Amino acid sequence: MEEKNRYYVVTKKAVPEVLLKVVEAKRLLESAKASTVQEAADMVGISRSSFYKYKDDIFPFHDNAKGKTITFMIQMDDETGLLSDVLHIVADYHANILTIHQSIPINGIASLTLSVEILATTGDISAMMQDIEIQCGVQYIKILARE
Repeated sequence: MEEKNRYYVVTKKAVPEVLLKVVEAKRLLESAKASTVQEAADMVGISRSSFYKYKDDIFPFHDNAKGKTITFMIQMDDETGLLSDVLHIVADYHANILTIHQSIPINGIASLTLSVEILATTGDISAMMQDIEIQCGVQYIKILARE
């Protein structure tokens, strides 16, 4: 059986330099200070392949996440009640659901895009993601955006 992702919060000093440079390159691209991945990679001193290897796996954790919106993409089996179970987990963590979009299932797999607002009462987002990911029928979860 495939092992599910686990999420950790670590201090900056424990993160390898290449990962910190990937975060910086992503920031340069998002702020339009770099117009291409190659330009951003050159500016921070990493290879383009290092950027692509880690870009989906590292992002800054902001202590001021309260009041922010996080958008998740979840791939899950087309099973009765699974969407309800996922939404129940979000409710248990006291996050406010802003939008839900579920695609028509193809080959028994549905893609769900879920945007949630992080409230002052919202629990640990990493734990929420992990609780969703371990649900039977959830194949994949990824943070698409943090606003």
